[in-house]
Amino acid sequence: MVRGIEALDRKLLRDFARLWAQFLAIALVLAGGVAVLLMSFGMSRALEETRDTYYERNRFADVFVDARSVPQSMLQILREIDGVTALEARVTSHATLDIPGKIDATVAYVASLPTGEPLLNLPLLRMGSWPDPAAIDEVMLNAPFGEANGLYPGDEISAVLNGTKRRLTVTGWALSPEFIYTIGPGSLVPDNENYGILWMPERALAALLDRTGAFDNLTLKLRPDARPEPVIDALDRLLEPYGAWGAIDRSEQVSNAFIDGEITQLRTLAYILPPLFLGITVFLVNMVIGRIVFLERAEIGLLKALGYSNGAILFHYLLLAGLVASVGVVIGFAAGSWLSYGLARLYARFFEFPYLIYNISWNTYLVAGLLGIAAATVGAARAAWRAARLAP
Repeated sequence: MVRGIEALDRKLLRDFARLWAQFLAIALVLAGGVAVLLMSFGMSRALEETRDTYYERNRFADVFVDARSVPQSMLQILREIDGVTALEARVTSHATLDIPGKIDATVAYVASLPTGEPLLNLPLLRMGSWPDPAAIDEVMLNAPFGEANGLYPGDEISAVLNGTKRRLTVTGWALSPEFIYTIGPGSLVPDNENYGILWMPERALAALLDRTGAFDNLTLKLRPDARPEPVIDALDRLLEPYGAWGAIDRSEQVSNAFIDGEITQLRTLAYILPPLFLGITVFLVNMVIGRIVFLERAEIGLLKALGYSNGAILFHYLLLAGLVASVGVVIGFAAGSWLSYGLARLYARFFEFPYLIYNISWNTYLVAGLLGIAAATVGAARAAWRAARLAP
C-alpha cells in the first residue's frame, strides 16, 4: 500500500510538470483573488489604524459647531454639559491671500491659536516654528499649502481679513487631524495651491475680526461612553441665540467624512473582486481536472483493479488541485503584501499623514489562503468524485 501511495505521488508530480502551463494560468488567476483580498484589507486597515492613531495623539475633537459670535462667558455653561471632558473656543474666518508671483486669488481658512498648546486638534509642526502668541503679523501654514505655493518660514504674504489688508510672515508648516482632506468652498477635491489653512495667534485674529472676548467656532471632546446626540442637542439649544449653524459630530466633519468614505471603498473591494477571481478559479479547475479524469479513465480503472481505493483516487485529484492552489496562494501572498504596502504608502502621502502604521494580521493571510484552497477544492470536487466512482 505504501508503494501504491508513492506511485500516486509520482504520478501527481508528473501530471503537474506535464500540464504546468495550464496550472500556472489557474494559479495566477487564484493569486489575483488572494492578492486583491490582502491588498484591500491591508490598505484599509493601515489607513484606518494610522488615522485613528493620528486622531488620538493629536486630540481630534468629537463635536464641532460654528456660530456668528458667542461670548466667552458661555464657555463655563457649555463645560457643564453632561459627557463633555474638554472644549476649545476659536476665532475663525476666510481670507483672500495675495501671494508674490501668483496671479490667481487664493483663499484660506484662518483659525486662531491659543496662548498655550491647543487642547484639541493639535497641529503637528513640520517645519519652522509656531507663531509668537504676542505677534500680530505671524501665521503658520498647513504643510500641503505651503509646499504647493513655495512658501517657507520667513516668506511674506498679504491677507485681506475683515476688509483689512495685512502683511503676514510665515513662521512654519504644520499638519492637523482636522484638515487632512482640505476642500475649499465650492470645490469637490482638494486644491492645495488655491486653498489652504492658516493659524494665527488668537489675540491678533480676534482684534482683526472684532471678536475680542467672543468666539465663533467650538470643538469638544466627549467621554468614551458618552453619546454625541444629547451633547449636540444641548449645544444647539444653548447656542441658538448666537446664530449657531447646528453642531455636528465627527462622522459629519468634512475631512473625516471623506477619509471614512475612502476607507469604506477600499474595504468594499474585498467583497467584490476576490469572489470574481475565485469563481473563475473554480470554473478553470473543474474544466482542467475534469478533462484529465476523462483522458485517464483507462488508467483509473486499472488502478482500481490493482486495489487502489476510492478514497485514494479521490484524494489524488484533490491533491492535484491543492498543489495548484498552493502555488497561487504563495504568489498571491507575495503580490498582495507588496501591493498593499505600496498603495498604503501612496494613500498616506496623498492624505499627508505624518506617518504610516502598517500591519496585516495573520488572520487576513489565513482567511485568504483558506479561500484560495477552498476554491480549487470545490472546482476539483466533482471531477475527483467522478474518478473515484469509476468501476475497475
